[in-house]
Amino acid sequence: MAVSIYSDYPPQLTDEHYGYLLSNIKDWSISNGLAVRPSPAFIPEEVDRSGSIAVTAPVTLFPSLYPRSCFVEARALQKAYSELYAAIARDQAWLKEIVEELIEVDHFIDDLWKVHLKVQKEGYVQDLSLGIFRSDYMVHQDPSEPTTQPTIKQVEFNTIASSFGGLSAKVSQLHSYLHTISAYPPIITSSTLPPNPSISSLALGLSTAHSAYGSSKSRSPLPLCILFIVQPAETNTFDQLHLSLTLQTTHSIPTFRLPFSEILSHTTIPASPHRPLVYTPPHSPSTPYEVTVCYFRAGYSPSEYTSPAAWSARFHLERSAAIKCPSILTHLAGSKKIQQELATPDSPHLARFLAGTSSAHVIERIRSTFAAIYPLDESAAGATAIAIATDEEKSENYVLKPQREGGGNNIYGSRIPSFLRELGHDKRKWRGHILMEMIKPPTTRNAILRNGQVKSGEVVGELGMYGVCLWRNGEGEGKGEVLENWEAGFLLRTKGRESEEGGVAAGFGAVDSPCLIDV
Repeated sequence: MAVSIYSDYPPQLTDEHYGYLLSNIKDWSISNGLAVRPSPAFIPEEVDRSGSIAVTAPVTLFPSLYPRSCFVEARALQKAYSELYAAIARDQAWLKEIVEELIEVDHFIDDLWKVHLKVQKEGYVQDLSLGIFRSDYMVHQDPSEPTTQPTIKQVEFNTIASSFGGLSAKVSQLHSYLHTISAYPPIITSSTLPPNPSISSLALGLSTAHSAYGSSKSRSPLPLCILFIVQPAETNTFDQLHLSLTLQTTHSIPTFRLPFSEILSHTTIPASPHRPLVYTPPHSPSTPYEVTVCYFRAGYSPSEYTSPAAWSARFHLERSAAIKCPSILTHLAGSKKIQQELATPDSPHLARFLAGTSSAHVIERIRSTFAAIYPLDESAAGATAIAIATDEEKSENYVLKPQREGGGNNIYGSRIPSFLRELGHDKRKWRGHILMEMIKPPTTRNAILRNGQVKSGEVVGELGMYGVCLWRNGEGEGKGEVLENWEAGFLLRTKGRESEEGGVAAGFGAVDSPCLIDV
């Protein structure tokens, strides 16, 4: 995507046109829930002691230009990617091999695996798992070959707390609305703005799992509900509410939010071989509910496990009959080490996991989305990676990633050697990271509204494709089966070119939507 072709995008606007565009963005966003709770850096806590203020979510003023071919390919591969990670989560033996390589260097992964072993010893009572996945890509175009067609390269695959399904649909609606009121230039048409069904599709996934759970397993049947496990003082509440409100209004499913730190205070598992998870709402203690699905929007970061009680809470949920989204094994399948194992040249794992479900052509298309990824271990590939990572010049085109989820943890370019020196000479600590070749996205321009201020300049985008997958784990290798699997909408996050991280909630980027172009 040659920048010079679209150097006049987005167009210069008159003051009147700019004011018209901006006022409509602000008003539509608040009216339609494209909003977040403000951070204390923007509105101090003493100004909003009751937590009542909501502000427009960080958004782009215009939809960002995005190659249509890349968007179509990312969407087409999502079902196969979901099949892949469902198969990985079912292969306990292979996961065990991966985890054993990491337990000495990543205590968080070790502790997650211990939860699985503890439940396995007691015996799992729930054979179903739900994945709400998101595969994140950036457009790649080699700067030395600007005439080649752009392709997609995977940044990461998210298996837990794949956020912004609510706000991403809303920003697509916002940009479509702005088109209908003539706020945009002619290059933006209804055919360039793809509809985004992420709210309805993700809510349908949770509803489908709710139905698959069946009837109450309690001795005295209880009403059923879905439980969102959330972080305390969550600023991204509205993103989650779009899903829970759809569950309640469209699917008539009671849905509650429970902070991760309060799991043990408000849920119980009665002494029963079925182990139903019972939630007692603190506002209505006389009306307990049986939980069909635990949807994790928290519990993915080591910072949330600061006490033995936190680990007890995760074990408590995992051993229950509730369908987990995700299970511990699915959570572990999202580690960067798994991505590295799949992306290693001539790796047999991709074909093995997708045997019988995807054609050789689809497997090769998935393989083509992998960027070069290396372990930092004693293997030949690891020696290559270490030589790159410890050289300030060679490391310039790479990013160092830890195994765990969450934004703000990556180390970029020439900072990698000094970071590794800080880890010391114990190479076991190095194995807790992977080295990934940096993707080279073409640059476009846009303007971002964040905390009431507009900043314009060069931007890059990261496209996430959502997938919903419900599967039966089965007993023994090859015994499980995928029951439901569909592509479920998309998220485009855009950041300033100078920003290395792209997480919206982490304070780096903005939610966006694509304006599809043929290049």
